[in-house]
Amino acid sequence: MKSNSKVLTIMLIILVSLTLVGVVALIVFLQLNNGDESKEPTIDEIVESSVDIQEITTNLAGDKFIRISMKVQTDSTEAAEELTKRDFQVKNILITELSEMTPEDLEGKQGKLTLESSLKTKINELMDDGEVQQVYITSYIIQ
Repeated sequence: MKSNSKVLTIMLIILVSLTLVGVVALIVFLQLNNGDESKEPTIDEIVESSVDIQEITTNLAGDKFIRISMKVQTDSTEAAEELTKRDFQVKNILITELSEMTPEDLEGKQGKLTLESSLKTKINELMDDGEVQQVYITSYIIQ
């Protein structure tokens, strides 16, 4: 009988060990699976958390002027609400940035990307709740 109880004890130890390994594997799997939930937002979520900056006409450095409008995408609807309240500050940043730029600075894709990146950085400095994800130029004319 002693050998039967030793075998039973070993079987119980193996069973408990396998159960623990299974539980740990399940926990790891679930934790890794939760990381997938931070997927890209849908277009509806992007629109809901975005703010339109109405068309502005202002002088560039030199004798030209620009007419421009934009859409600013934030990371949440709360951030979009804050940005809507800060509309006058955003327009001030836009006018100030553009007054330092020449038409040549805004030429081509790289010029527009530089402006969008600069605006994103400066607007994010204002924000208390959330942050700007992307700035999109929606209308653009230099005369």
